[in-house]
Amino acid sequence: MTQTFVDDQASTIDRHPSHRTVLMCRPDYYTVSYRINPWMHPEDPTDTGLAVRQWQVLFDTYKNLGFDVELIDPIDGLPDMVYSANGGFVLDNIAYGASFTYPQRQPEGPAYMDWFREHGFDVRVPREVNEGEGDFLLVGDAILAGTGFRSDSNSHKEVAEIFGREVVTLELVNPSFYHLDTAIAVLDPAPAPGEAANIAYLPSAFSEASLSILQKRYPDAILVSEQDASVLGLNSYSDGKNIVIASRATGFEKQLRERGYNPIGVDLSELLLGGGGVKCCTLELRR
Repeated sequence: MTQTFVDDQASTIDRHPSHRTVLMCRPDYYTVSYRINPWMHPEDPTDTGLAVRQWQVLFDTYKNLGFDVELIDPIDGLPDMVYSANGGFVLDNIAYGASFTYPQRQPEGPAYMDWFREHGFDVRVPREVNEGEGDFLLVGDAILAGTGFRSDSNSHKEVAEIFGREVVTLELVNPSFYHLDTAIAVLDPAPAPGEAANIAYLPSAFSEASLSILQKRYPDAILVSEQDASVLGLNSYSDGKNIVIASRATGFEKQLRERGYNPIGVDLSELLLGGGGVKCCTLELRR
């Protein structure tokens, strides 16, 4: 794990971390045995032990940052359950459950909803196909909502009804960035009063209409290179100051440092073989 602190040439913005509670799932049964995204190649071997060790570094990083980390038990036969962000969208103590597109992952939805119920969340069973926080990102008071590959756009209306927040639909067009959290990083989940919400994104991942929306709403956003996005550098997780990112996204790391953030690089290269990174392994629990 590498950690980079803001240097003398960086932005003087004084950023403050806020407490986070997240849900994770150990990759005890992780493997790539089918192909439901361009990253997955079941003909190539995977190393479950290495995946667990890399995941443990991410877990330890969160604990060192003072996060509360909850765990859901992995289930044999559900190798993608490690990507807990897809298990639902949790806000205001309401857990909107996931309904997965591909049959290989569909049993994960009920498993996560059972966990939410057991831990006191108000669970809403979805009517529409959606893949949780993989396609729903809270930015300030608005929810950015992805569609194009996994979550049905009708789920965006369902989310708006449940949470009473503005929901902004964004269309993804590059199959390698099939979830919104692979194409957008939320840098300030809850910006200070008077401060604009900050995001980073990959322009080429979006349709022209959606790109126009992003440009108008977030004129100061960080635009990330194809090279950094290709290692799922945008699939990161922030507490408002510290941002855990893919260690190989060195250009993005520099951009974050220049904006006054503290990027922390971790290596999840084995989990990348399944199409997931830092954020995919992280579901935020907002009471």
